[in-house]
Amino acid sequence: MKILALDTSTKFLTLGLYGEEKFYDYNIDLGRKHSSLLAPTIKRVIGALGWKIQEIDYFACGLGPGSFTGVRIGVSTIKGMAFAKNQPVVGISTLDILARNAPKEFSRKEIVPVLDARRGLLYYSIYAKVNSRLRRMIPYRLATKKKFFKEVRSGSIILGDGLECCLEELHRNSKGMTLLDKDYWYPKANQLVRLAQERIKEGKFCDSSKIKPIYLYPKECQIR
Repeated sequence: MKILALDTSTKFLTLGLYGEEKFYDYNIDLGRKHSSLLAPTIKRVIGALGWKIQEIDYFACGLGPGSFTGVRIGVSTIKGMAFAKNQPVVGISTLDILARNAPKEFSRKEIVPVLDARRGLLYYSIYAKVNSRLRRMIPYRLATKKKFFKEVRSGSIILGDGLECCLEELHRNSKGMTLLDKDYWYPKANQLVRLAQERIKEGKFCDSSKIKPIYLYPKECQIR
């Protein structure tokens, strides 16, 4: 089984592949260049492995929340490749992927991935280990910093680029939280592929026409 998975909802291109019991991951800061560099990067990475796009059995993509443009680019690219081959797609929230970055020594803590949603708002959710698996405990949130600090409990592990926009508030409201450094702030390709494997084993995939991005902003805020 071969899997191609990507996430473009942050400034990083997260590209992961799995085949012949081996993982391959590619994470690079593209800033706002996803639209011009995504397709040639996929082609180059697949070519370096000696693969052909026709050999991919499953496609997976990060659905956001995140950059509106980035999410659309990633989802539409995966939908196009899957549609051309009539192959199934696995859709995974970017927050789910990010939560998996937390080191194992924090497995008994609540994990809170948080992303900068702009306009003074944050995207986040809360995760905890349940029966040895990381589970989402609340819906995906788009909320103010004030609500974020009310909802996140003492002792939680916080990670993501949302930390950068609320450092002042964190100093006042950290409540014993552990703040992970920038190495943990963005989705990792190996975590994305492993999540895709889990979803495939559980039969949680669909055809390309049913995959939709996760947009938490109201519709009137999504398009100018």
